[in-house]
Amino acid sequence: MKIRIKGNSLRLRLSQTDVRTLAKTGLVTEAISFGNTNIIYELRTSPHTNRLQADFLDSIICVFISEDFARSWDKNNIVGIDDKQDIVNGSFLTLLAEKDFQCVDETAEDQSDNYANPNTNC
Repeated sequence: MKIRIKGNSLRLRLSQTDVRTLAKTGLVTEAISFGNTNIIYELRTSPHTNRLQADFLDSIICVFISEDFARSWDKNNIVGIDDKQDIVNGSFLTLLAEKDFQCVDETAEDQSDNYANPNTNC
């Protein structure tokens, strides 16, 4: 699972294995180590939401997704789900969780577990 953060926007891109794991276990977790500390981010299912929601709990970026959506996501052609979450003073956090497609241009990144790209240009 990859994370992209820009301003008040958070985007998660999931490989085929990530989507299958989410469907089976309800949780996908990743971390980046800075030696003495880690940034942990996760996507987890929740029976209490039918949308995307996010929180920062115990120094972990937690994104919650509908349990029903996650259970069937590995079996359908839905690319992703997005939402906006109110935060403070009329501001909002834009959230997106999507299947990660292979790029059609050259990249050094291992993309063997990404979904086949339906487009010819990346």
